[in-house]
Amino acid sequence: MEILRESFLHQITQDLEIVPVCALLGPRQAGKTTVAHQFAKKFPGKVHYFDLEDYTDLAKLENPKLTLEPLDGLIIIDEIQRRPDLFPYMRVIVDNKKIKFLILGSASRDLLQQSSETLAGRISYLNITPFQLSETCDQQKLWTRGGFPRSFLASSDQASMRWREVYMQTYFERDLASFGMLLPPQRIMRLWAMLAQSHGTVINYARMAQFLDISAPTLKNYLALLEGTFLIRLLSPWHNNHGKRLVKSPKLYIRDSGLLHQLYGIADFEQLTLDMRRGASWEGFALEEVTKALGMRPEHCYFWSTHQEAEIDLFLEYKGARLGFEFKCTDQPKKTKSMESARSSLELDHLFIVTPIEETFPLDSKNTVLALKDCSLVCNKIFGAPKKNL
Repeated sequence: MEILRESFLHQITQDLEIVPVCALLGPRQAGKTTVAHQFAKKFPGKVHYFDLEDYTDLAKLENPKLTLEPLDGLIIIDEIQRRPDLFPYMRVIVDNKKIKFLILGSASRDLLQQSSETLAGRISYLNITPFQLSETCDQQKLWTRGGFPRSFLASSDQASMRWREVYMQTYFERDLASFGMLLPPQRIMRLWAMLAQSHGTVINYARMAQFLDISAPTLKNYLALLEGTFLIRLLSPWHNNHGKRLVKSPKLYIRDSGLLHQLYGIADFEQLTLDMRRGASWEGFALEEVTKALGMRPEHCYFWSTHQEAEIDLFLEYKGARLGFEFKCTDQPKKTKSMESARSSLELDHLFIVTPIEETFPLDSKNTVLALKDCSLVCNKIFGAPKKNL
């Protein structure tokens, strides 16, 4: 079974009408190659595909100018982070002929910094995420297994969990080292165990570094690397109120709920509902779904918390409105003093309590209990037309 990812295909089409190069970025196995092949089937001209993990294709690109310059139509290059030296050749080619490039990478724009410099004004970036609720319409399964296509589409929960186990082993032993994480696999497993334990909490850099027997600056570099490969989210605190003692360290989330559950040893939805960590799991899962639904870039998302324990899980500005989101794994949501403090301090236009319920309903004119599937619809009904997924 293959899910047609129409929103991404539409965005690629739009971007390639404006610039000659479109970069699809996202974690390994998130579906970038599938999206590229889906786009290639609809492309009206010739399509040429190079996979930089294939030694034959690598050999073809030993002389990139000789190989690429005669081609026309669309050139797809997968795993571009393995050959950033190709960017200058791409610039020369797109400046001299009508050709399009679709490049795929398992690293963020920051880790592909050479592209933004060499191809400035010629390249767009599109983050390909694992499956989201709007594509699958199965919240229970998506929350339990996560959104990586092979995990979500596996024939059983056991097969899904086994795929995630192999995925993480491969990532730990090979991919992270290629990005510069110079820790033996056993130490990397300790790091991930610590990340799972810290999911949904404010990072204590000193304690985590001491546990791993590395320096705090080294830990920060490693976390930045994991963030740059889209596996974790470091949610920054909002600091615009100088009258309160605010928390200043970021909160940490493992972005895919399936990988988090793999680290927790949670195999199916029944186990998840009985696990004491389900609240933290829901918070991370719902946060990812809200930011995807609203097309929010990570650097535009915040949490807010004071040392007096008043907090809001997600704060963002959307279409000129200041919105707060509180994620609660409960079927009896209600307003709290902490939420009221956040509303006052942040001057929120609306506050949403996001729970696993099936139906959205208002608590009052400024507070709504929100079902995840309704997020984009409700926010755009209140604040205007939908945003593009950038």
